[in-house]
Amino acid sequence: MNIGATAKKAEISAKMIRYYESIGLLPQSRRSEAGYRLYNDKDLHLLRFIKRARGLGFSMPHIKELLSLWQDQKRASADVKAIAQHHINELQQRITALTEMCETLNHLATCCHGDQRPDCPILKGLEG
Repeated sequence: MNIGATAKKAEISAKMIRYYESIGLLPQSRRSEAGYRLYNDKDLHLLRFIKRARGLGFSMPHIKELLSLWQDQKRASADVKAIAQHHINELQQRITALTEMCETLNHLATCCHGDQRPDCPILKGLEG
């Protein structure tokens, strides 16, 4: 498959495929005699794995590590779980921070009359 067909099947852009190759997530593709990148079903499977991991919010270094473990049939599942658990903890911290931001903004918006007066609790809250 050429890069366009592969991108379409993987539901990502050709630009992302080239990027994944450039950072080593995807091995360098074979080339046709005309120099076009060529991919096979194994590459497509790898790209779908990467897309799914990105969709779950894993960082590129974690995805690289997960790919390495995925391809290692002698891996310990505990190694994979440790990465997932670390990511879960990071997500929980972000959720907490976002919840606090939302509550603060909700409080400020509730205090604002939203009328023609220049007095605005939201701007005062942003002042600190």
